[in-house]
Amino acid sequence: MSSRNEPKQAADGATLTFAVLVFPGFPMMAFSSVIEPLRAVNILAKRDCYRWVIIGADQGTVEASNGVVIQPGFSASDAPKVDRIVVCSGGDADHVVADEAMSWIRKSLRGGAHIGAVADAAFFLARAGLLDGHACTLHWTSQAAFTEAFPDIELRRDLFVIDRKRFTSAGGVGSLDMMLEIITRDCGAEIAAGVAEWFVHSPLRSSVDRKLMPLRLRTGVQNELVLSAIAIMEDAVEERLGMAELAERLGVSPDKLERNFRAELDISPNGYYRRLRLKRAADLLAHSTLMVRDVALACGFASMSSFARAFREEHGHAPKAMRRH
Repeated sequence: MSSRNEPKQAADGATLTFAVLVFPGFPMMAFSSVIEPLRAVNILAKRDCYRWVIIGADQGTVEASNGVVIQPGFSASDAPKVDRIVVCSGGDADHVVADEAMSWIRKSLRGGAHIGAVADAAFFLARAGLLDGHACTLHWTSQAAFTEAFPDIELRRDLFVIDRKRFTSAGGVGSLDMMLEIITRDCGAEIAAGVAEWFVHSPLRSSVDRKLMPLRLRTGVQNELVLSAIAIMEDAVEERLGMAELAERLGVSPDKLERNFRAELDISPNGYYRRLRLKRAADLLAHSTLMVRDVALACGFASMSSFARAFREEHGHAPKAMRRH
C-alpha cells in the first residue's frame, strides 16, 4: 500500500499527537475510524502512545453528514502543534475553501508533520498542491472527477495509500485499515494486531486482495476473473476497449469471459462496460465542472446524441438534468 517506510516513532516512549480537521458534512465512520484505533492503542499498550485533538476550520460546532454535531477543541486559528493532521470532509471537498486551516497545515508541514486525508478530503490537499509528487486515493465516487482535475497526481484505486509523509484513505473502514498500518509502523505489529482484534477486524490481506477489495465491496463480485476485468474496464473508460482485447489482456477466451460475467452478474461484459461508463458519467456530472460534451468524451462516447440517449436510458433523465441536481 505504501511506497516508502517511515521509522517507528511511538515505540520509544514518545507520545504522538493527531489532529483531525473536520469540515461540515464530514463522514462520521471515517472520523471514528481514525480516532478509535488511537484510543485502543493506549489501552493495549497501557500508556499514552497517542493523543488527539479535533480542529474546526472556524469557531463553533461542526455537523457531520449524519446530523451528529461535535464541538472541536480548537479552531484553525488557535490549533496547537501536532505530529499528524488528518483532514476529514464530505463530498464537497472539491469546493472547500479554508485559508486559515491551510495556513496551519503548511506551518505544520514545515515543522515536520505528516499530512493525511480520508474520504474525499484528498481534493482539499490536492488543490493546495500538497499531494504533488505523491500517490493518493479517495472515495470511489470522486475518483473520476479527481483524475480529471489533477491528471498529474498518481491516483491509486486502493483502500489506502501511505506515501512518505502523506497518507490517504478511501474512507469508511478503509480508514481503519490505514490507521492499522500507521500503528504497525509506530508501535509494532503486535499492538496493531491487538487493535484489529479489538474492533473485530481482519486487515491481513494480500497486496492483490487489498487492491481489489474496494472493487469487491462496491460490486459484490467474488469471481476473480470478473473482478480483474472490471478493474481493467475502470482504468479504460475513455478508450473503450473491445471485448476481444480485454479477454486477451486477461489471458482467457472471449467466450470464457462472457460465461463468467453471465454467471456472476447476469450481464454481458459489454453490457457491464456500458453501464460502468454511464455510471462514471453520472459521477463526473455530480462531482466535476466538466462540460457535458467533455464528460461524454471522457466516458468513451463519440457523439453527444449517443451519449444523451444512453444516459437517459440508464438514469431516466438527460445529462443536463443530472448537472442541475
